[in-house]
Amino acid sequence: MSDIDAAAGRYTTIAGEHRSELEIKRSRFITVLRRTETEEQARALVAELRREFHDARHHCSAFVLGPGREVQRSNDDGEPSGTAGLPMLEALTKRETFGGATDLSDITAVTVRYFGGILLGAGGLVRAYSESVSSAVATARFVRRRRMQLYGIAAGHSAAGRLENDLRAAGVSVLGTDYSASGAQLRVALPDTADALATFHSRLAAMTAGASDPVPLGTKWIDLD
Repeated sequence: MSDIDAAAGRYTTIAGEHRSELEIKRSRFITVLRRTETEEQARALVAELRREFHDARHHCSAFVLGPGREVQRSNDDGEPSGTAGLPMLEALTKRETFGGATDLSDITAVTVRYFGGILLGAGGLVRAYSESVSSAVATARFVRRRRMQLYGIAAGHSAAGRLENDLRAAGVSVLGTDYSASGAQLRVALPDTADALATFHSRLAAMTAGASDPVPLGTKWIDLD
């Protein structure tokens, strides 16, 4: 992830789980990608696939975790050192996403290999595992994530609907509206940047004639699409 992306609080992951398969010189390479946010989830996927493909010779893995890709691990699982896990990890970390960014994270790749009887050699293994993960990522659906600042905005019952429409029309992400006997509270999410927050406060003041003072509710990573 570039310094600009990290400062802006955004990165890319994948939607759910995705699978693909390649055959290279009779060996089958089955790659499973899954969105994961912790090492426990990543290792759980490896364990699941060991059970599912219990008769396979190798279950090689790589994962990248965290908004800033702080955690990166790989495992050759019996293949010659450096010929499986590391190429898989590089296929994840060097993959370009939206706008050419290299910011793919919160993802685990496991490549299951069924040996086909033909030795590939060290170079052949590196290419095979790299291609297997690259092919899987190329057909997975990307999801952009952004760190957002959450705010609550108090409004009367009669004004809540109009205010929500005005905020949406202004490009503000409205997460929902909670109603109670005393009134309503709109929950909104804004990019966690000084410019975005200043613009929001100015627009809200204009929409409500200064009557609504937003209450900070903390920050949260949110899927944009």
